[in-house]
Amino acid sequence: MRKGEKTRQHIIEKSAGLFNQKGYAGSSIQDIIQVTGLTKGGVYRTFSGKDEIALEAFDYASRIMMEHFLKAAEKTETAIDKIIEVCAVYEDPVNHPPIEGGCPLLNTAVEADDGYLPLREKAVTAHRQFSTFIQNILDEGVITGELSSGLNTEALASFVVSSLEGGVMTSRLTRNNKHIGFVIQQIKLVLSTYRQI
Repeated sequence: MRKGEKTRQHIIEKSAGLFNQKGYAGSSIQDIIQVTGLTKGGVYRTFSGKDEIALEAFDYASRIMMEHFLKAAEKTETAIDKIIEVCAVYEDPVNHPPIEGGCPLLNTAVEADDGYLPLREKAVTAHRQFSTFIQNILDEGVITGELSSGLNTEALASFVVSSLEGGVMTSRLTRNNKHIGFVIQQIKLVLSTYRQI
């Protein structure tokens, strides 16, 4: 990797944590300069400004999250166990979030729903990818006969993703992991009602 590419990646990685903790609106170019240790010129030689950095930093954070989910799902064979392992990625959002600052999808969705439209569109895409990932696991479970053939996999995937994001938000807000624990417990119960084998 060339020096310019290394600098670009360094800015993206450091900014991803910054935006995830302070938010897009709450982060300035000066904050980016501080977390990267670069000069203002060094940042502007690489990016046109904060907007471009924010979009690439969100893409980076989203890829990291999907890597966590994929790795978790690979630990086991059945659809239900895969979903439970994916849920476990979020089991300690207070002390050990998968990414510093919590869930980038949640943080960005809350901040960008009425704000910076390109960032909102990135969050919509990330949400769709996460939901599709869960739905594909559920579809696989229906195909193998593990899950009921009448299961609305789109609806259940939406429930799982929405519940997880809400549980992460409540746990981080209250600094108490019991809320995500309750959510994961309820997801397990719902999944068990569709188990066929």
